Amino acid sequence: MTTNSNNEKTVLVTGGSGFIAVHCILQLLNAGFRVRATVRSLTREPEVRAMLKEGGVEAGNRLSFITAELSSDVNWNEAVSGCTYVIHVASPTPLNVYKHEDEMIIPARDGVLRVLRAARDAGVKRVVLTSAIGAVVYGHKPQTAPFTEKDWTVISDNTPAYQKSKTLAERAAWDFIEREGDQLELSVVNPVAVLGPVLGADYSHSIHFLQNLMEGKMAGCPKVNSSYVDVRDVANLHLRAMTDPAAKGQRFIATAGESIWMVEVARMLKQNMGALAEKVNVKELPNTLVRIAALKNPAAKAIIPFLGLIMNTTNEKAVNLLGWSPRSTEEAIVATAESLIRLGIVK
Repeated sequence: MTTNSNNEKTVLVTGGSGFIAVHCILQLLNAGFRVRATVRSLTREPEVRAMLKEGGVEAGNRLSFITAELSSDVNWNEAVSGCTYVIHVASPTPLNVYKHEDEMIIPARDGVLRVLRAARDAGVKRVVLTSAIGAVVYGHKPQTAPFTEKDWTVISDNTPAYQKSKTLAERAAWDFIEREGDQLELSVVNPVAVLGPVLGADYSHSIHFLQNLMEGKMAGCPKVNSSYVDVRDVANLHLRAMTDPAAKGQRFIATAGESIWMVEVARMLKQNMGALAEKVNVKELPNTLVRIAALKNPAAKAIIPFLGLIMNTTNEKAVNLLGWSPRSTEEAIVATAESLIRLGIVK
């Protein structure tokens, strides 16, 4: 996939130490691009390089780092200077404890606008924004038909703050491009729950539940339905959305396929991991039990709105328009489990 034409092109990846971002950097370097990564502190550089090495790439001088934060204008102009593309992955982490939802919403929305403004002013060709399925599937009446890119989360007082922040940030990005984007192009990737090979200590919150399953920390599986996707395929979709002319002005759901219930995830672990999955509990918890647990447990409380809801999504647009070909849900689950064991994260 390496081409000489990419050697002269620099791509800025924001939030460069994050799970999706590191996999994007891996694939960009393998495709011959130079990469500049933003981090909150340059002390993260050795950690990022170590994760890339775990992924099979010695980045050397084809990767550089710059500090930049979503909440400040400092360094953004320098960060985008000379870049052909920007992959904007950085986003405020979901906070379990916050005084007001604006603590998540404002940094997410203002951060996106900061990056887009700097990219426009620097003459960047295209920005790929990592949004989330949270900007697509919430607030709708229960449905069995899969959600598509035409769907948007319906914001109400009940919308969880993280999902609200993702929705408002993505809406703000599209509005910016329409009103004052000039020549700047935008593509958006909306991943479902992201699994796949862990390369270091920084990995997606979707993987924590798999870790808890493997370590026997879950008394059973709540009746929660979700779609999953492998992080390597998410990164690949970002690269396709970055370079393919057909991706201009489009959003793409990154999902491996049909949604499944959490108990099916547990069964797949049991079937594929043998003795390594002996602590995995494959019984489904009644909704009433989860509601009782939610009175004292914030994690249980967070899933109450999703109990019993079918959250099916489709990847047809990315497959048909960009030739994307993701791994199966089962492959993503197994790759996650194997990496957690290999790195000693699951004891």
